[in-house]
Amino acid sequence: MLGFGGVGTVRADAAVVGPAIAADAARGADAAAAADTDVEAPPGFPWRWPVGGARRVVEPFRAPAHDYGPGHRGMDIAVVPGADVHAPAGGVVAFRGTVVDRPLVTIDHGSGCVSTWEPVSSSLAPGDVVTAGAVIGAVAEGGHTVRGAMHIGVRVDGEYVNPLPLFGQVPRAVLLPCCSAVP
Repeated sequence: MLGFGGVGTVRADAAVVGPAIAADAARGADAAAAADTDVEAPPGFPWRWPVGGARRVVEPFRAPAHDYGPGHRGMDIAVVPGADVHAPAGGVVAFRGTVVDRPLVTIDHGSGCVSTWEPVSSSLAPGDVVTAGAVIGAVAEGGHTVRGAMHIGVRVDGEYVNPLPLFGQVPRAVLLPCCSAVP
């Protein structure tokens, strides 16, 4: 059996294998903390940051009010064009190709969790097993992101969720007034 602690890829024609992901579907806004890809994620959040350098969210997740409503079904992070992109967790490549005008990679992490990375050029093929930290491709250009940004989308059981908590980041809380001042 393939362990997911190492770094690398192998060809797999068997069923999807991967760690169980307990995804926190909390909806939130921007959060950032300096770290590199060698820092282990906190307990309960097994995902590694996919690129080196400072962690910076340039466009946060915004949940749509309904399935076809406006929103941002993922988050965009700051990246250096051409930089290697590392798998945040183990899984199996479900798709690699071009959609509309951008190259992307989709990884099935098991337990109903699927991540999509764009724009990312890759030589991987559907069925390739990736381990946490393995290079899955390089930041490319195209798509809806600005130059120097990469989109990360995550679905759990078909529903888009905020990817940020999976990386051990807690979205910033926004406190609202609870009552009016009484004279």
